[in-house]
Formats: sequence, structure tokens, C-alpha cells
Amino acid sequence: MNESQKNSYAHHENREEHRRIRKNASWLFVGQGIGRALRTFVLIYAARALGVAGWGALSYAISIAAFFTIFSDFGINSLITREVSRNHPERNAYISTAFYMKLFIISALGFISIFLASRITNIEEAAMLMPIVALVVGFDVLRDLGSAIARGLEKMKIESVNTIVTNMVIAGAGFFVLFRNPTSANLMLSYVLGIGIGLAFMIVSLRKDIAGVMNKFRFDLVIRIISTSWPMGIMGLMGIIMINTDIVMIGWMSGVLDVGLYSAGQKVTQLLYLIPTLLASAFFPLLAKSVGDDGKFRSLFEQALSIIFMVAFPLAVGGAILGRPIIDLLYGSEYAAALPSFVILMLSMVAAFPSVLIANAIFAHDKQKGFLIYALVGVFGNIILDLILIPIWGITGAAAATLINQILVNIYFWAKMKKISNFKILGRLRNIMAASLAMGAASLAMLALDLHVLVNISISGAIYFGTLYLLKDGSLYRFIGLKYH
Repeated sequence: MNESQKNSYAHHENREEHRRIRKNASWLFVGQGIGRALRTFVLIYAARALGVAGWGALSYAISIAAFFTIFSDFGINSLITREVSRNHPERNAYISTAFYMKLFIISALGFISIFLASRITNIEEAAMLMPIVALVVGFDVLRDLGSAIARGLEKMKIESVNTIVTNMVIAGAGFFVLFRNPTSANLMLSYVLGIGIGLAFMIVSLRKDIAGVMNKFRFDLVIRIISTSWPMGIMGLMGIIMINTDIVMIGWMSGVLDVGLYSAGQKVTQLLYLIPTLLASAFFPLLAKSVGDDGKFRSLFEQALSIIFMVAFPLAVGGAILGRPIIDLLYGSEYAAALPSFVILMLSMVAAFPSVLIANAIFAHDKQKGFLIYALVGVFGNIILDLILIPIWGITGAAAATLINQILVNIYFWAKMKKISNFKILGRLRNIMAASLAMGAASLAMLALDLHVLVNISISGAIYFGTLYLLKDGSLYRFIGLKYH
């Protein structure tokens, strides 16, 4: 093969990789975007229907469910995705062993939820929801295992459709009970129904891929899975703790009304945190396969990181500028006090978004054991900062604690990734920052003119991406499939 043929082959391979990334990302964004949007609409309406106190109890229970779900995974799903994407010869045994490990963990968490509810929370209404939380966690953990298998097979379509079906049921049932008998318990039962149907759908969709694997449990793989996945699990647990510790700490130190106010803004930011997770998931199979070819890996990683920053900067700038009209639109004037914490949480995206991709990249290299330091700093840093700042500034202090902690732990994370692959990203950010400034100026002008917030967001978004297009930003051009020179 001569040099020209090699270049042609490399160009074709690069285009094929980006086509697969776009396909993976499209399916994930369609499914998760539609699905999470439906669930968020239900929760926003619930915040109005249940009142601040009822909404606070529900948010507390959902936070506990999220914590339990991440704890029950403990990095196992990422390991399954990695081994399936590499077509590991023992992948069926891995899947079977992971399944039975999750059943054991679910049983333990179910016992805690049902029999130790009063020790988990001092909010009476939230404690009454714990048995329902146990069902939500059980169904969701097994459904997520199916999603991990689908991602490893690059069958994101299955996960996408499953997420839409699950959240359509949750939204339909949720709106029904909120109109007929609006209680936090009834809304949690709509979660049980939706996630249960989603689990059944996932089993049917993957039946050919998982046929015959459930009897391949191997006890020796339990130790191997734990030793490989625990660092990723610690990192995931740390992430959910950083997100939900604030809610728990506010519940203990302030009360249910402040929980309701804080969670109003947090629910919006949590929905947006889904974006880097989906982008990292779309890139992960190809990143895992490119390990060993540092040039190829670094190119993919830099492309992915620049795309994540491309999303994080405008969201942070736009959220900070338009925080008040966004809160008023979604929740009403009753939640006006949530504004300062919401603005700070939106700004935290610039620090938080890249960490998801970096974690995946480190895991792809099997260098995840350094996550322990990251996790310890993240968990204890967030708790200590909450203890210091919540008594001083209330829910604004909780948001500030999250922002400060995100910056500190990501400094460590960034340095670790640089040792693995000497990536460069600053040069790719110039266009993104210029477009963000242009967008921010336009948003401020339209805010002064008192344009409706949805019109402002639409025009601001068009200005941002239009500026990137005019600047011929390479990351944007490559991601959407345009020719770039």
C-alpha cells in the first residue's frame, strides 16, 4: 500500500469513526433527551401541585433512590460496556456474574429502605416513601445493566427507545395521579410502573444477545469484577454524592422548605448534566478500542473534550444571565429564592462537564485506581464545605460548596489524565469562548428588552452556533459532518 492509499484509508477510517460517533450520540440524545424532558416536565408540575414541602419530601426520596442506584452499580456497568465493546472472550460470564451481583446488592438495599427508613431521614413524609424507593431502585438497576450491554454492542437505539418508553409511562402515569390525587407516594408509584415496563422492554430487546448467559455465573469473576470496577464505582458514587449531598445536608440543617427550593434549580441542572454523560458514552466504545494507539486516542479524546466544552460554556453563561426568568417560567414566583443557588449550579457546568469524559478515558486505559483519591477529596470536600457554608449562606452556600469542590477535584483529575495522554485543548477553546461572549451579550440585550425567555434562549442559541459556524470551528464542523480544512 503506497502513501496515497494509506492516507485515503486513514481518511476513510476517520470519517467512519465520526459517523459512528454521530450515530451513537444521536440515539442517546434522542432517547435520553425526550425521556428526561418528559420526566422533568412531570417533576416541574409536581413542584407546583405538591407545594414546596411536599416537593421537598419527594425530592429527598428521589435523591436517596439515585444514591442507591449508583451504589448498586459501583462501576460494574462501565466494566460490562468496556468488555462487551472489546468482544472479550468471557463477556457472557461477565454479564451473568454482574447480574447476580446486582441482585444481591438490590436485596440488601431493599432491606435498608424498608426496615431502616426512619434512620435514613428525619423527614416523616420522605421516610414513608422508602419502601417504594426500594422498588424503583431494583427495577432501575437491572434496566441500567441492560443499557450497559446495549452500549457495549453499540446498539444505542435499544437504549434510546427504552428510555423514551420508560419515561412516557412515568410522565403519563405521573400527570394522571397529579391531576386526580396529587401525593408524593402516588407520583413515586408512577416511577415504579414506568421503570418496571422499561425493564421488561429491555429484556425483550436484548433477548438474543443475553440468551443462555444467565447460567454462566463464576464466583472467581466476582473478585475480578470488584477489583476492576471499584475505582470507577467510587468515582460514580462520589459524583452522585456531590450532587445529592447538598439535598441531604440541607434537609438535616435547614428543613424541607429549603430542600424544595434548592432542588428546584438542581433538577434543571441535573437534566443538563446528562449531556456530557451521553457524549462520553457515545465516544467510549471507540476510545476503548483505540487504547494502544496514542495518536488516535488523543485525537478522539480532544475532539470529544472540545465538544463537551462547546456545550458547557453557553449553558453556564446563558444560565447565569437568564436564571430569574427561567425559574419564574418553570416554577413560578414561589421559588424566587432558588435563584442564587441555581445560577451557581449553572456556572459549575464548566468544571463538572469535562470530568465525565476524563473518567471514561482513564477507565478505557484501565488506570482507574487513582479514582480513590479523587473520590475521597470529592466526598469529604463537599461535606466539609456544606458544613461550613450552609449555616452562613443557606442553599446558596450549598451550591457554592458544589462549585468549589468541582473545581478542586477536577484539577486533580485533569493532571492525572495529562500523565496518561498529553492532550491539548486550550487552542480549541478560543472560538467557543468568543461565541459564548457574543451569545452572552445578545442574551443581556434581549433581557433588557424584556423579550420572553424562550425567545431569548432560541435566538441566543442561534447566535452561539452561528458564530462558531462563521469562525469555521473545526470541532463543530467535524461533529456535524461538514468538510473542514
